[in-house]
Order: sequence, then structure tokens, then C-alpha cells
Amino acid sequence: MSLALASGPGRICPTRYRYGAAAIAAAPECAAETLYVIGGLYGNLPALDAIDAMAEAEPGPVVLCFNGDFNWFNIDDAGFRAINRRVLRHSFILGNVEAELGVRAGNGADDAGCGCAYPESVDDGVVERSNRIHAQLRHTAARHPDVLARLEKSAPVARWRVGNLRVGVVHGDADSLAGWRFDAARLDDPGERAWQAAAFAAARVDIFAGSHTCLPALRRFQYDGDKLVANNGAAGMPNFAGTGFGVLTRIGLHASPHAPLYGHRLRDVHVDALAVHYDTAAWRECFLRNWPAGSPAWQSYFKRIVDGPDYTLRQAFPDNMKPRPTP
Repeated sequence: MSLALASGPGRICPTRYRYGAAAIAAAPECAAETLYVIGGLYGNLPALDAIDAMAEAEPGPVVLCFNGDFNWFNIDDAGFRAINRRVLRHSFILGNVEAELGVRAGNGADDAGCGCAYPESVDDGVVERSNRIHAQLRHTAARHPDVLARLEKSAPVARWRVGNLRVGVVHGDADSLAGWRFDAARLDDPGERAWQAAAFAAARVDIFAGSHTCLPALRRFQYDGDKLVANNGAAGMPNFAGTGFGVLTRIGLHASPHAPLYGHRLRDVHVDALAVHYDTAAWRECFLRNWPAGSPAWQSYFKRIVDGPDYTLRQAFPDNMKPRPTP
């Protein structure tokens, strides 16, 4: 990797992204009977239709909380308008995609590009294409100043209570909007235990619900009692090899009417990953209208949209999810 790309747009995490776990403890707390945490919708209207239908099938009230990156592929004006009109009437926080929409590119050291803050393990070509995708989305957003005004007033974190569980909703991780420490590999790294324990303590939560890494994971920890990190991956794209559905995180007082992919019951609260079965044919057609063969998004994402990523349910949720030990 070149030095420029290692620290350039798409790689850096701007200081304005860093809120720290204590900000989650200070956020106003809202209560829900059932909470859907929906990250990585990526402009997929059929997925949003499917999520609305899932919520309607619940026996009680459901709060939809979108934890960022609800925009991405929706560079057409109608799609951009539709996604934001429907999402912004619910609870939502910013993802890096939204955080960068009103930012002028080319501002030197603070030019975050797409805002993904990709780690070194991600290929330079992916980073460069993501910056180009976001640049096109930014041009679309500029034609919708009312949407940008709503987004600019949004918070980077949210705090919920479901039963007796405290939930910190973030896009990236406990410290940063584009943090990668809720990636499955980082969650399993013993070297992360001290940071995790400190994050739970500072945020004063029992569950972190995130998304950013685009691949799901559910992990249980033993830090002053049982704790969970629930990363929903992507609601608007396939998350597992050979599949065509998105994933959201459901946190509820009652069992889900939808069969969970996997889950854990923590102090009588159900924490589950639910499949979002959207109309794949309609979504592919919509995607290709905006991003035909050879375009940056087609190169980076179309194979995943058709075949799913090289990732398995077992990686997201190990068969024997024993609590990770306290450091």
C-alpha cells in the first residue's frame, strides 16, 4: 500500500468522528418494547419495504433505529429523496456516509473521502472506488439541501432502554463513528479486552449495537456482568455466502415472530439477528440503473449483491458463544 493511500481520503478517521464512550452515557435515554437496529441499508428501498412489513407483523410497538449508512447506492434523485424521507421520520444516527455528505472534498488532512476509515487489510482499489461512489452521492445530496440540514443536526450515538437492559447504538464502535473495533476479528482478539471493558464501563450500557464493518457479529462478554456486542452488518446487502438477504438486530422484551438467524437472551431480553428478505430482483434492477457494469459500485459490490460475501453464520455467531473473559 502506498503511503498516500494509507493515510489519505477513505483511510483516515477525522477527529470530528471521535466522541468517546462517555458520550453514550450522557446521551438522552429513550425506552422501547422492541427495538430494530438497522445499519447499512445503503439506499435499498426493497429492503426498507421488507423491514416495514417485519415491524408490522410484530405483536406490539416497534421502534426503528437506523444507525447510519442508510444512503450509498441511491445516487438518483428519486431514490435519495425516498430513502431519506422514510428513514428520517424514525430514530436515526449518522453513519460515515451521511457525515460526509455536506463536507466539501479536498480539504487536506481532514478530507475523509467516503469516511469509511478503512483498515490496511482493505485493498486500495476498494478505497478508491468508495471515494468515487461517495463523490457521486455527494453531488446528488447537494440538490436536496433540506435533507442535508436534517442530517447536519443529527447525533452520532443514541441510547435506549429495553426492559432492564441499556443499549448504546453507534455506527462504528464505542469511541468513533467510523471505528472498526466491533469487527468480528477485533471482537475475538484478546488484546482488545481492556479496551472493551473500559468502553462498557464508560458508556454505562449492557449492549453495544453497531454496524459499520458491513459484516455481522454477535459476541458475549463478562465485564461486570454479561455484556453483548451486536453488529448487524448490512440490512441492505447479503451478509453470508450464497444468500441474498440483509440483517438487522432486534432487541425485544418478547420473542420475535420472525425466526432468528441466531441470538442470545440476556436478562429476559431477546437479542436476535433477523434476516431481511427483500425483493432481490427489484433491488438488482434498481442498482444497475444507477451503477451499470464497469462502474465503481458495480466493481466493488455487484458480486456480493448476487452471491453474498465470503463470510459464514458461524463466523458471525460461533456455535458455543461462551463469554470472553475479563482482562
